[in-house]
Amino acid sequence: MINKIVQCVPNFSEGRRVEVIEEIVRAIGDTERARVLDYSYDQSHNRSVVTFIGNPEAVLEAAFRGAKKAAERIDMRRHSGEHPRMGATDVIPFIPITGVGIEECIGMAKMLGRRLADELDIPVYLYEAAASRPERENLADVRQGEYEGLIDSITKPERKPDFGPTRVNPGAGATAVGARFPLVPFNINLDTDDVKIAQNIARVIRGSSGGFSTVKALGVMIKETGKAQVTINLCDYHTVPPHRVFEMVKKEAARYGVAVLDSEIIGVVPCDVLTKSAEFYLHLNGFKGNQIMEKRLME
Repeated sequence: MINKIVQCVPNFSEGRRVEVIEEIVRAIGDTERARVLDYSYDQSHNRSVVTFIGNPEAVLEAAFRGAKKAAERIDMRRHSGEHPRMGATDVIPFIPITGVGIEECIGMAKMLGRRLADELDIPVYLYEAAASRPERENLADVRQGEYEGLIDSITKPERKPDFGPTRVNPGAGATAVGARFPLVPFNINLDTDDVKIAQNIARVIRGSSGGFSTVKALGVMIKETGKAQVTINLCDYHTVPPHRVFEMVKKEAARYGVAVLDSEIIGVVPCDVLTKSAEFYLHLNGFKGNQIMEKRLME
């Protein structure tokens, strides 16, 4: 019998108060049969990302506990940061890993959305594969106007939440809950303090501006380093792997006389993400996944 495993990667609007982040992570990790794999946070983005797995029931409960703790400890009226956001728990995606299909994850999104609305009085929007209508598939469209803009626009018929009140929760804001396949959060740091260069590069590579159809990107400023960053989501790394985007960013940056400093992957990613890049940069011929020792040991 195959165990059912679902991954969940909620994003919380807190990247500066470590004690609050740890409380949220603890609320998730203390859930029976849920396992936290990773968490990270960024002060400039003022955002944290938690990755955990478990069976569907455990993941649903852990996601709710994390959102509840975030609602208790984060006040959106005082929040500011580089990353777009509309809620204390900004987004909660369910991702099928083993023995689970996308349809079951859609069902989980709907169950959690209703519970967040009923028990925490938080308006919830369904997005990606769980979207109730096509214009809500794209998270950027759901989050349009962010927390501040949503206060007024939520009363419009086209902005009515899928669950919960037609008003923003003053402290917790609103939350997007959805289902999707694994994506890769990938940031590229530039050797410049000109954020407009990062914004121009992001415009070139993202699908909404005519770039890679499965790439989302923004240009932001990282205050801690004083450097500009292209922050990226690779929504289908099979079609557009990180090395292809990295090379494109390098070429675009060179047009402005700017070098790439480094890059970073946020959270946990499939092994294939790294092996594809290794094949590309090392010019490996005929490399197969079963040549990776750790994979063979798990067979």
